[in-house]
Amino acid sequence: MRRSYKGIPINTSKNTHEVVFDLLPQDKQVTVLDVPSGAGAFTQRLKDHGYKNVVSVDVVNGLQIEHDQFIQGDMTERLPFNDNTVDVVVCIDGIEHISKQFDFAKEVNRILKPGGYFIISTPNISALHSRLRWLITGHHNKCKSPLNEAAPDPSHHIAMISYPEMRYLLHSNNYSIDKIETNQVKPVSWLYLPLVPLSYLMTKMVYSKEEKDPHQKKRNRQVISQMHSKPVLFGETMIVRARKLA
Repeated sequence: MRRSYKGIPINTSKNTHEVVFDLLPQDKQVTVLDVPSGAGAFTQRLKDHGYKNVVSVDVVNGLQIEHDQFIQGDMTERLPFNDNTVDVVVCIDGIEHISKQFDFAKEVNRILKPGGYFIISTPNISALHSRLRWLITGHHNKCKSPLNEAAPDPSHHIAMISYPEMRYLLHSNNYSIDKIETNQVKPVSWLYLPLVPLSYLMTKMVYSKEEKDPHQKKRNRQVISQMHSKPVLFGETMIVRARKLA
């Protein structure tokens, strides 16, 4: 059954919109960019909860709602906003569809106000069940078979991203991650719980062996902790909130 919000299609996994919404500032006067906005389900949710300045952004206007603040914009190009003018950018299940992820992160940083939030959701390929699928088949969860190379499509997951890659993407572009959440932990995911000690010890051993810089060693300890948090190890969708540094 296709999920929807008030009849508006939701093209993401269960509970993702709800968790992302809970990460938003409570100030209803903030400017929120919903990119890619799709049919407008998340935009409508924001409006229903009293957010006054919601801008929907996508390559084409596919909104199925009444909303006069739509701006055409491409996540792989310069976004049509001035520097330091936006409080929050929400990107729900969009970043895995684009090849220019670093360019997008830089663009979002440019338009965000200092202290503004960048909230991203994406399929969680760092979950243990997805890692095991990769080991056995060479494909991660949510991208279980080869993409149709004869018919490239914007819906294709062309750039799946792990948690360490997500952190590097953000922290190397003037952000700091302050929240890591997930939409849900499916019961079957707990079957991989016995693998956690092995994963932790092996990761710690490799990080210790490969890294010599003392400052990076300290950062790596934080990465290990985050990599072995419940949302990353067992969550279906990875949801991170990062703040633009001053």
